[in-house]
Amino acid sequence: MTDVRLPGADKAAFIAAARSNDATQLALITERYRRELQVHCYRMLANYEDAQDMTQETFLRAWNKRESFKGHAALRTWLYRIATNACLDFLDKRNDRTPVPAELPDAGSEVHYLQPYPDRMLPEDPQESVVARETIELAFIVAVQHLPPRQRAVFILRDVLGWPASKAADALELTVASVTSALQRARVTIRRQLPDRRLDWRSPATHELSKDERGVVKSYIDAHERNDLDKLTALLRDDLRFTMLPDPGTLVVTAEDAVDGWVSSGLFQRGYDDWRCITTTVNRMPTAVLYLRAPDDPEYRLFTIAVLHIVNGKIAELTGFDATDKPWLGLPATL
Repeated sequence: MTDVRLPGADKAAFIAAARSNDATQLALITERYRRELQVHCYRMLANYEDAQDMTQETFLRAWNKRESFKGHAALRTWLYRIATNACLDFLDKRNDRTPVPAELPDAGSEVHYLQPYPDRMLPEDPQESVVARETIELAFIVAVQHLPPRQRAVFILRDVLGWPASKAADALELTVASVTSALQRARVTIRRQLPDRRLDWRSPATHELSKDERGVVKSYIDAHERNDLDKLTALLRDDLRFTMLPDPGTLVVTAEDAVDGWVSSGLFQRGYDDWRCITTTVNRMPTAVLYLRAPDDPEYRLFTIAVLHIVNGKIAELTGFDATDKPWLGLPATL
């Protein structure tokens, strides 16, 4: 991604509005960057609500620092610099925004503060969207959280946004040598966290669901609505990674054990056996939205979402989120 795609008029318009203290005009100019800045903050923080807050903090800082923008760099670059440092300041103050050791032996560490990102809030610009899927999928977002904050910022600026080392160094007030060293260390960690994923984040990547993915999520929904446990079991890999956030505990289980565990916890039993589901996508991933109807209730009520990572026609990872406390997903409350 480069600044050449942005309207050059933004720079001059911003400077003029800053000189005249025109808050309304400045807001109109910076608002055009909201979605991509929010995705940037989400990559840094893995939490949609935190990303919203830091995007708003970015705009507040941009207003307060408006006179410092001289137009030497593109407005987009300047805003990304502010957003990155706002996220770093946020992380400096929070000790609950790092992965914690998993409860399951050999399961590594977990990101309990992870939240799903609604696709409807992704940037509409095709040049941003073309890399959005592989750099916003849950596995990528979790992997990035295993980097120390400044290393994380370097990795995102260099390998995701494609900034040259000198530009990233200037944004973070580091030397080019420090940025280069941090990037090398970050790449080692990312390769360890994502051993089976491609690591060339800047090359073109599709963001559309494949026919295979659409078929699996349709079958998953059908199995739920029919309470067909055999069909559900058949859709899961025997090394399924299952997480239900914000509850701690990533489980790596066989398909049969996963379904048995869900049944023993009450799912598919009376009161938890009348399902209606719809499909959507979050984090550019196939997602089933589960609605449950309790006995004597005339409506199906929003329950959870299941975000699926599908490999060779099987569900390899299932990340569940309580959907009732996330209005920003834009899902209907009832069916």
